[in-house]
Amino acid sequence: MNKRIIVINGTGGSGKDTFVEFVSKYKKVFNFSSIDKVKEVARVIGWEGKKTEKDRKFLSDLKKLTTEYNDMAFNSIKDAVQKFYSSDEEIMFIHIREPEEIERAVSKFNAETLLIKREGLENISSNYSDANIDNYAYDYYIYNTTLENLEKQAYDFVK
Repeated sequence: MNKRIIVINGTGGSGKDTFVEFVSKYKKVFNFSSIDKVKEVARVIGWEGKKTEKDRKFLSDLKKLTTEYNDMAFNSIKDAVQKFYSSDEEIMFIHIREPEEIERAVSKFNAETLLIKREGLENISSNYSDANIDNYAYDYYIYNTTLENLEKQAYDFVK
């Protein structure tokens, strides 16, 4: 079976999860976010799951701290990739914001990269992770204009 690993990125609200959902209509998908483990830790210390600017900065800072301390987020990605390779899923999407972390995933897992852009949506700039999503040369760019168009692009992407 031919398996693909795609690092997916885009500002909040750009349509990343919707795109992955559309792709899953055509291929078996394994969807994973590099921030999942960080969110688990954040909940233990009081984060309530909100996505305000303050919350986004907190999660970004916490990811940076745990990366420096024990590379927690990237180690969780490595574990997820192992699960993906032993599964029947065909495409793995890994949500990563930071350009240097994207490059690590590309190098380590031979991943391809994809940026979702949404018409009229400004990038979030209140934290390092969100502010730098455009600072990478992605393999693919998807421009989300309508749901119908996004679904067509998802179909084209897997074909």
